[in-house]
Amino acid sequence: MLADEPGKIAKTKAGWIDASVPLRTGMVHWPDNPPVRIERMLDIEHGDAANVSTLSMGSHTGTHMDAPLHFVRGGKGLDEMPFEATIGRARVIEIHDPESVKPDELRPHRIRGGERILFKTRNSTRRWYEEAFIEDFVYVSQEAARYLAAQEALTIGIDYLSVGGFLRDGAETHQALLEASIWVIEGLDLSQVEPGEYELICLPLKVERGDGAPARAILRAISKFEEGRIPLTIADRILKASRR
Repeated sequence: MLADEPGKIAKTKAGWIDASVPLRTGMVHWPDNPPVRIERMLDIEHGDAANVSTLSMGSHTGTHMDAPLHFVRGGKGLDEMPFEATIGRARVIEIHDPESVKPDELRPHRIRGGERILFKTRNSTRRWYEEAFIEDFVYVSQEAARYLAAQEALTIGIDYLSVGGFLRDGAETHQALLEASIWVIEGLDLSQVEPGEYELICLPLKVERGDGAPARAILRAISKFEEGRIPLTIADRILKASRR
């Protein structure tokens, strides 16, 4: 395994890329959400039989997922998320607009119904998860959110804490996506990921009626040779097995 920082696997020998950020005490979080605290309550070094930690954080911390329930009254919780939402082929699209994802930049990509789309923006040029909160991160505009809903995308992901902006389009973008039953992955680290086709596996904690929860997301590039093959990808095989 190859790593570029302690506790984070950048890429395995099999080609899997860790697209998740590490959780740590004091890390950046949405301004009105609870701070992150990870504390050792039992410690072998202090004579305890085992190491046990307490985790205190909001449900939308680090790499995480949003369920429709996050903004939709009576919407589905994360415990109701189908595996197909985050296991299978995904497309990473690079966004060049420095402000937000907009429909004009999406149209040439011909997004199809049922696609899993991850947006790599200028957010990925910085180690945002080690910095203080920034207000001008690249987000999905409400117009783009409505476009994605019209295209019937299955899942959308972005490389900062929210698909909606801090200064504008926060609630509007979430509502447009979640009301269309689009599952949302936020807080991705796509710094080591090039635009293209990938296998995606992203599973959030199974929180009953969860509006959001931390998740681990991994990607593996699909080569041009593999694109033309009939055999199932690893993610497809996992998804097939889950249906038995």
